[in-house]
Amino acid sequence: MTFKKAIQILKKDKVFNELILPCNDKVQARFDTLGNNDDLYLSLLRSIVSQQLSTKAANTIFGRFLDLFPNKYPIAALIIATKDEQLRAVGLSFQKISYIKAVAQYSLTNNLSLAHINQLSNDEIIAELTTIKGVGKWTVEMILIFGLKRLDVFPYDDLIIKNGIIKRYNITSKGKQLKADCYQIAEKWKPYRSVASLFLWESKVL
Repeated sequence: MTFKKAIQILKKDKVFNELILPCNDKVQARFDTLGNNDDLYLSLLRSIVSQQLSTKAANTIFGRFLDLFPNKYPIAALIIATKDEQLRAVGLSFQKISYIKAVAQYSLTNNLSLAHINQLSNDEIIAELTTIKGVGKWTVEMILIFGLKRLDVFPYDDLIIKNGIIKRYNITSKGKQLKADCYQIAEKWKPYRSVASLFLWESKVL
């Protein structure tokens, strides 16, 4: 029912409505997988490994990373104890290694349980997690959408999202005005801006 409600809202936007028919089936299939990963700590690690990599390359490196640990689970204390050279050998840059260890250290002193996180608003989660070295707003927004299934996230800094809006709404503004214009357009999609984002990602090939 939630997906159908989202479609009803999005159809009210005439420009956006053009995306629904050609993309609906694939987007619904993607929507049905949201929230399947209930391990926020692991999601953060995967997100860092995936930065600036293709999906295939990221999956390969993350798999090798997991193989370093018992039961293929990177317990925080073990990550911190692992030498950088070992992590470098599985394909991680030294920068990503420092970010991964920062996540591990954060998890030892902060609550990353779903019971805690689910009590927080999107903005509160972004504020908390972006204090971790290497974890930016975009990374947390992806976790909010795909890991936590938060339905009203608008990842403005995602280039596909931003460029998709510029193209389909013929926006010519720049800078702060561009951001204001995009946010104003996205107001029409509330409270399902995450679903709208799924359509914009899927429609990039159209």
